[in-house]
Amino acid sequence: MYAQRQAPFTPRTHAGRGGYRPAPIRARIGLAMRRAMNFGDMPDAESVLRSRGLSLAPMSVGDAGLNVGGTSVLPTCQASDIDNGALKAVVIPAGSADEDAAALNDVIARAQAKGAPMFAFGDGVETTLRALDRPHEAFADSPAVLITADNVETLADSDALAAAASRVQ
Repeated sequence: MYAQRQAPFTPRTHAGRGGYRPAPIRARIGLAMRRAMNFGDMPDAESVLRSRGLSLAPMSVGDAGLNVGGTSVLPTCQASDIDNGALKAVVIPAGSADEDAAALNDVIARAQAKGAPMFAFGDGVETTLRALDRPHEAFADSPAVLITADNVETLADSDALAAAASRVQ
């Protein structure tokens, strides 16, 4: 045990010694898995959301799983988790045109019906706003938006994303 603690690759968990302490999880949010998904102009979006206590749960909107960069990502939640309140928000990343656009539209409609906030990134902004029958032209150049019941808020940078993520209950 002593030798294991002295190894340079062992994670240090003591806060006083500069160890990494993840933020406590406040809410679980769904991440709609899309082919070639990314966060557009905010590549650090996932870490910003996690740092604000939001746990991203992969949600399949197509095939059962997804292969990203040679790594298989299996879904840990379903669209029905929005209905029962297990997911407090939904993230729609940018991605390729979905063959299963109907499944993505279903996720968006369920989130709207439940009143769950939706974070959309890159071309996911237009996809989400079209599915909600809201005007999307004004947000075409936005790197990200937060969509709530009656409002669409532009998130211009990571600081705006962090502030918006802090408001998710």
